[in-house]
Amino acid sequence: MIELKTPGEIALMREAGRLTAAALAAVREAAVVGTRLDELDAVARAVITEGVGEPLFLGYRPRSAPSPYPGVACISVNDAVVHGIPGGYRLREGDLVSVDCGARVRGWCGDAAVSFVVGEAVRADLDLIATTTRALEAGIAAARPGARLGDVAHAIGTVARDAGYGMMADHGGHGIGREMHEDPHVPNEGRAGRGVRLRPGLVLALEPMLIADGTDDHVADPDGWTLGTASGARAAHVEHTVAVTDDGPEVLTRAPSSPRSRAAPVS
Repeated sequence: MIELKTPGEIALMREAGRLTAAALAAVREAAVVGTRLDELDAVARAVITEGVGEPLFLGYRPRSAPSPYPGVACISVNDAVVHGIPGGYRLREGDLVSVDCGARVRGWCGDAAVSFVVGEAVRADLDLIATTTRALEAGIAAARPGARLGDVAHAIGTVARDAGYGMMADHGGHGIGREMHEDPHVPNEGRAGRGVRLRPGLVLALEPMLIADGTDDHVADPDGWTLGTASGARAAHVEHTVAVTDDGPEVLTRAPSSPRSRAAPVS
C-alpha cells in the first residue's frame, strides 16, 4: 500500500534527511587513505546518535538476509555496488567508495548515498560518478505531481544507458516513510507514461547504481550482504530521499551546507 505523507510528516522526514546528510558529509570528510571502513562507520554512528536520531540500517533484516545488518552505514568499495559491510579494510589511494546511510527521527526515515574517490582519481571513475549523479538528478526532476513512476525510471535509465553504463539488475529505489522500504518499488529503468501516478505527499528514495563496463549482472558476497559487479568492474551509487509536492520535487536529504532548493544537484 502506498502511503501519502502530510506536510507535517514530510517536515519530520526533512529532519531525518538532514541528519542523514550530515552523517554522509562527515564520513566523506573522514575518508582518507589508511582509514578503516569500521572507523568510518563509527563516524556515521556518532553523527546520528548525537543528533538525537536512530541509525536506520543497524539491525535491519529483510527476509532475504541471513542475519541483521551489523553496521550503521553500507560502505562499498570499487566493484562492490551496494550493502558493503564496514570492516577492517583500510582505504587505498584511488579507491572508489560508495556510502549509503539512513537515520530515523521521531519515527520517520531519511535515506541517502554518495560516491567519491579517495585521493587521486582517474578520469573514468570521475565520469562514472558524474553520470550516476546526473541520472539521479534526472529522476528527481521527473518526480512531479501528475507524472508516472515510469517517467522517473525512464529518466534515470536514459542517462545511464546513453552514456554506455550498466545498471545493477533488479534493483532500484523505493518508497520511504515510517519504514525504510515502503511501496512503491522504483525501477532504475522503465517506460515513460507507465506506472503509478505521482501525487503530492508521495516520498521516494531514488538511487541509481551504475556499472562502468556496461554490464548489469551482480554477485553476492559470502557475507550475505555485499553485492558486487559480476564482471569486477567498478560501480557508483548515489541516492536522495525526495518528496513529491504541489510545487515539484523536494530533496529531503540535502547536505547541511547547501541551501534548500527544488530539484537541485546531488551534494
